[in-house]
Amino acid sequence: MLTGKVAVITGGSRGIGAAITYRLASLGADVAVIYAGNREAAEGVCAVCAEKFGAEARAYACDVADFEAVKQTVASIKADFGGAHILVNNAGVTRDGLAAMMREEDFDKVLDTNLKGAFNMIRHCTPLFLRGKEGCIINISSVSGLMGNAGQSNYSASKAGLIGLTKAIAKEYAAKGIRCNAVAPGFIRTDMTASQDEDTLVDMIPLGRMGEADEVADAVAYLINARYVTGEVLRVDGGIAM
Repeated sequence: MLTGKVAVITGGSRGIGAAITYRLASLGADVAVIYAGNREAAEGVCAVCAEKFGAEARAYACDVADFEAVKQTVASIKADFGGAHILVNNAGVTRDGLAAMMREEDFDKVLDTNLKGAFNMIRHCTPLFLRGKEGCIINISSVSGLMGNAGQSNYSASKAGLIGLTKAIAKEYAAKGIRCNAVAPGFIRTDMTASQDEDTLVDMIPLGRMGEADEVADAVAYLINARYVTGEVLRVDGGIAM
């Protein structure tokens, strides 16, 4: 159980992020939901967490790629909740295209949000973890970061970078009682995969089906409670990256 803990979830207003938020709230955590643009969706997630699970839940608009904006948002979370114990870096975007034709701004946007955004959150949440003498960071990577994906050089690079970031942070802060792990989802049924042909995707998956957002939330909940696990990458992919 996570009673008395505060969890910060980026990209928590929909899809995998919303599923993670609901799971942590159901386990007793209070939740700070960071969203990029859809305030109504974020407040809807918070309302469910409060009404169904009795959690204190607040939504914060923030571009995680903006170092100063993240600093201010984390300061607001500290003022509202008194601190934080868990950080889930889930915010992510895609700008797919072949590398030979990819625009510079599309490469930069994906790296800035998916990778630098995670660093920004870790950088500004770490003082809260150190003050509380405990912390758990979960970075949502992807199997694309483990094996690459044609047409996603920017996304694959950002998600591979998250794995390197995870292992470096795990080594830097283990002595301080702060753990850092990553989850690498495969093809999960969300808005991000809705435009793709599901039959084609399923043919690539050994278990023969798409994953569900709740199954990624299962992995996050496990890693939060796995007190002797750090620097690990847990695949939730139906075996696609075996």
